[in-house]
Amino acid sequence: MRLLILGGTTFLGRAIAATALEQGHELTLFTRGRTNPELFPEAERLHGDRDGDLAALDGRRFDAVVDTSGFVPRVVRASAELLSPAAEHYTFVSSISVYRDFAHAVHEESALAELGDDPVDELTEDFSNYGALKALCEREAVEAFAGRALSVRAGLIVGPHDPTGRFTYWPHRVARGGEVLAPGPPDRPVQLVDVRDLGGGIVRASEQRLSGPFNVTSGPFRLADVLDACLRVTGSDARVTWVDEAFLLERGVGQWMELPLWIAAEPGSERFHEADTTKAHAAGLRERPLEEIVQGTLEHAETVDGVGLTPEREAELLREWHDRA
Repeated sequence: MRLLILGGTTFLGRAIAATALEQGHELTLFTRGRTNPELFPEAERLHGDRDGDLAALDGRRFDAVVDTSGFVPRVVRASAELLSPAAEHYTFVSSISVYRDFAHAVHEESALAELGDDPVDELTEDFSNYGALKALCEREAVEAFAGRALSVRAGLIVGPHDPTGRFTYWPHRVARGGEVLAPGPPDRPVQLVDVRDLGGGIVRASEQRLSGPFNVTSGPFRLADVLDACLRVTGSDARVTWVDEAFLLERGVGQWMELPLWIAAEPGSERFHEADTTKAHAAGLRERPLEEIVQGTLEHAETVDGVGLTPEREAELLREWHDRA
């Protein structure tokens, strides 16, 4: 298969490229040439810019395209329209965030987010229009590749080379030991997808020419299962203290980034980590054990400044929690 990836090789693109090459596919990478240019020397590299410079793609033909870097509709429209007559299949990497709300467990036919007054041509600083823009990007891909477009609505992507730190915080925090603050209850659902499983699934979907939208994420797991896996893999002496959500909200603890994996059960977000993945699993989505995800994260992903509780903030919250109890 002649496969074209639109996007860099930092994280998901890297996993897709590695899988494609391992399976003997002919790979072309279209990037700006800034990220890990030394990787995958056996792949063809074309340089350009998604936003205004697609000249390197003119006259080229591919069996399948994977778009990992589309965030605004006009950019996706440009590449999809150019490649529609030149490729058989187009995979657009979207997001679970495309849905309007999470008061109920979402499935592929659930209502999608709408922009309202947010801009259509750029991401806002707080990413408030991210999901709605991804939904519009999906539409552009589907219009250009009618019946030949796959929308991968990915959950939280984790694992080796994760640049975001959103899951990475937990394995490294548990490895550090001591008392670990965790947002209760322990059976809080958590959905995530290892980048290696997602990358492999995208390559298989391209081979099979799957079309339509798919929610691509895990189980879900319990947060307690995630932390137990961190304890087993690290052999740490860490002790987990489960803290009530109301306590965290009262003290202004930031959801998702300051305390990763935590989304408060507020109106519209109650079942954020309970997306229906029946369709993706029926199509062959494979999930590796949590222990493998944790190990890969520890070995190949670093913590990120500004993501996760600082030691000082965590200690302060734990003191207040114990004093209150």
